[in-house]
Amino acid sequence: MQGEDIERLGRSLSPRAYLATCGPDREPDVVPVHPGWEGSTIWIMTGRSSVKVANIAHNPSVALHWETNGRGDGLLVWGRASLHDEPATKRRLWHGVFDYDLDLFASDGQASTETVFIGVEPSRAIHALAYGAAGIRRWRAARDV
Repeated sequence: MQGEDIERLGRSLSPRAYLATCGPDREPDVVPVHPGWEGSTIWIMTGRSSVKVANIAHNPSVALHWETNGRGDGLLVWGRASLHDEPATKRRLWHGVFDYDLDLFASDGQASTETVFIGVEPSRAIHALAYGAAGIRRWRAARDV
């Protein structure tokens, strides 16, 4: 598996994924999200006061799991998350990155001060076929040496 396969696999499995974060209490929090893709970055729109945002501010390590298809194929991705609320980033992401209308979730549109984006840079991934019984493909980002 190569890095560019992550987006293709994620899109082929489901528009939904489950995001796992961990906050100061060291307990995991898992929530469904509908990510968008821009190059190798996975983007998630959320509210500034969400548990996701608080957890990522404390610990940027996250994991995503795409819903398993009928054959039992699944995708897990680990990476580092960053928070973005800059107007230029909002303008860039607002149209064309997500496959749904972001205005439905932000009453003030791009000007919403409550809306932030989570950017996830993948560091490793696993594509499990038939729940792993038919094989597991692994990917790890190249490390700077």
